[in-house]
Amino acid sequence: MENKKNIDQKADLIWAIADKLTGIYKPHEYGEVILPITVIRRFDCILQEKKEAVLAKYEQVKALPLKDALLKNISGYEFYNTSKYTFSKLMDDPDHIEENFRDYLNGFSANVQKIIEKFEFDKHITRMANKGILYIVLKEFCSERGNLHPNVISNLEMGYIFEEIIRKFSEAHNEDAGQHYTPREVIHLMVNILFNDDNELLSSNNVAKTIYDPACGTGGMLSVAEEYLHTLNKSAKIIPFGQELNDQTFAICQSDMLIKGNDSEFIKDGNTLSEDQFEGKTFDYIISNPPFGREWKNEKDKVEKEAKLGFGGRFGPGLPAVSDGQMLFLLNAISKMKNIKEGGSRIAIIHNGSPLFTGEAGSGPSEIRKYILENDFLEAIIALPNDIFYNTGIATYIWVLSNKKKGTKRERKVQLINANELYEKRRNSLGNKRNDISDEQIAKITQIYGNFEENELSKIFDTT
Repeated sequence: MENKKNIDQKADLIWAIADKLTGIYKPHEYGEVILPITVIRRFDCILQEKKEAVLAKYEQVKALPLKDALLKNISGYEFYNTSKYTFSKLMDDPDHIEENFRDYLNGFSANVQKIIEKFEFDKHITRMANKGILYIVLKEFCSERGNLHPNVISNLEMGYIFEEIIRKFSEAHNEDAGQHYTPREVIHLMVNILFNDDNELLSSNNVAKTIYDPACGTGGMLSVAEEYLHTLNKSAKIIPFGQELNDQTFAICQSDMLIKGNDSEFIKDGNTLSEDQFEGKTFDYIISNPPFGREWKNEKDKVEKEAKLGFGGRFGPGLPAVSDGQMLFLLNAISKMKNIKEGGSRIAIIHNGSPLFTGEAGSGPSEIRKYILENDFLEAIIALPNDIFYNTGIATYIWVLSNKKKGTKRERKVQLINANELYEKRRNSLGNKRNDISDEQIAKITQIYGNFEENELSKIFDTT
């Protein structure tokens, strides 16, 4: 699916640019410069073709209240730029690079300017200009290997590049790179399972369904789901929704949605646990890899206030220990399921072992598990191989939930799948990631799940 040479070439460009920042920036700060410029350059490449037409139209309509829609129509995208500059034209005047670059950024449509603001990039323009490296850095992006047009590098490949940048620069700061993204093969497995028996989505013409990720990072899960569905049924549409706390990753996700022609307003920023931006909304599919072992002390007041609403809020069944918010994301996902009259919903969510085992009888975690089993939401738990995530080597599990088991072979049953040994060793490790799940192994796990039969890797139990 991905062109590895393309990705490696673009990643090499990015490390070369990072070298230009040495001495002025510390290694862990490189991402604050590289990420926004990469996003802006991507927009620049996309808008190149219709640039002159947009400028001509802008002269005609700049005083009109409807100019935004008219200019989007000419650019062919949900965004545009009305500055006379492009990256290559900025190279013609090194002496005024800061002033001209700001003019260029101010020429973007309001939705792109909002994305750039989230990166807090303005202070870096000043810093680079004062240190004499702004022109040098931008020039690197004007080389042939700096071409980030979708014809050269696909949206999915671009997602890999962003995640590689984040991983690299997070490692430089000993930060948790894995909080931002999930290995693609794990997402493929989750999406395979989510779509496994949805005949309407896989075979009907022009069907549209929604998918939601409450901790969407750069949007990798949503992008892979969309891309995968497109290979199965070109006429089907999956509409992505997501919420993300980190400003940088939120900005990347929004820009990705804009470029792909999705509604970027369906990606919201803010803390899902304390500021639910999709209150009262429900979705056909929910997919997520929420943070493991992260305390929710900062959100405690708002979460407890909502918990007092009982089942009128998202946290009716109970609350987990304040040291780990994973089960709050699980309850949030369950609250976003459509009722069965609307077709019901499926959830695939990743957890470590903690939500399976913590809490004595009567405790919050125990009451949450009891609620899930008594309502017959749990379809399967899949034990994944160790060492497949970038930031942790510990045991991880995919929980598969659904509110449409009634009348099927899964009613009042839970399937436990042991995929612990289904992996291939990596030649080179990436952080803690020493293993991969191959396409054949993804197919095997999906088949075990789909067959719903007992064998050496699959056990089926009554919910009781």
